[in-house]
Amino acid sequence: MKQKYDLEQRLLEYSARIIKVVESLPMTRVGNHIANQLLRCGTSPYPNHGEAQAAESVKDFIHKMRISLKELRETSRWLKLIKYIKLINKSERLNGMLDETEQLIKIFVTSIKTARSKK
Repeated sequence: MKQKYDLEQRLLEYSARIIKVVESLPMTRVGNHIANQLLRCGTSPYPNHGEAQAAESVKDFIHKMRISLKELRETSRWLKLIKYIKLINKSERLNGMLDETEQLIKIFVTSIKTARSKK
């Protein structure tokens, strides 16, 4: 039996994982700054996807999906920085998050392209 693909659930789990990364960052000036930025951009694709689902037009849908895409790209950069400067112990644990971020970026890019072709 084929498993149903649920982007909403995947984004919920992604947001929860981002929160766990944020909670593991050190309570330093740098750690707090990155934590605030990552918490904002890393959790926003989930509610923005909900906004896209309630879009009033294809143009509105594309706009909201592009916001999620932008936030995912920013999240990727923050995760790479955390890993690069080894801000958390065992920063290689971020590889799974980076991979999931890239997969989500590809999903949103494809979805936007599909919506544009239907305009």
